[in-house]
Amino acid sequence: MAAPFESRLATEADLAALAVIMDLAIGELQKGFLSPEEIAASRQVMGLDTQLVADRTYFVIETRGQIAGCGGWSRRATLYGGDHSVALRNAALLDPATDPARVRAMYTRPDFARQGVGRMILKLCEAAAAAEGFRAVQLMATLSGEPLYRACGYQEIERVISETDIGAVPLILMSKSLPPAFAVD
Repeated sequence: MAAPFESRLATEADLAALAVIMDLAIGELQKGFLSPEEIAASRQVMGLDTQLVADRTYFVIETRGQIAGCGGWSRRATLYGGDHSVALRNAALLDPATDPARVRAMYTRPDFARQGVGRMILKLCEAAAAAEGFRAVQLMATLSGEPLYRACGYQEIERVISETDIGAVPLILMSKSLPPAFAVD
């Protein structure tokens, strides 16, 4: 029987462990969706965003003292990208009355894939954004993440290509309307 998952907010003490999980997820979970060249290029636009941790909008999912996954949401304009993706960053605050919150930087450790970790993170993010008055959320999905997001009610807005200096990464802009503030089960 699988151990139950628990959630908490990430802290600065988690950053090194989160970076390892992100690296594993980028390298393993995109196989079958992206070429090796696209996976390499994706490392230039994905990864750790310490602003989410500082804003206390980034969750860690754990079981038996191990981090199984992580992900968060943001009230800032940055849609995707890690700390090293300087050109993608925009720290401007969003207006909950008119702007969608952002679901950001979702990663599952490969050995915990397809066990509900991603769904748990999405519920936490959606509930927190709704509690702050946001009426919708947007995210930039990887091709490997698209099936989960579709299953959780996200709709495709457009397919885009994120260009890096070593190649292109296909991504999908997706959104979802939120009900008024709701509780997480």
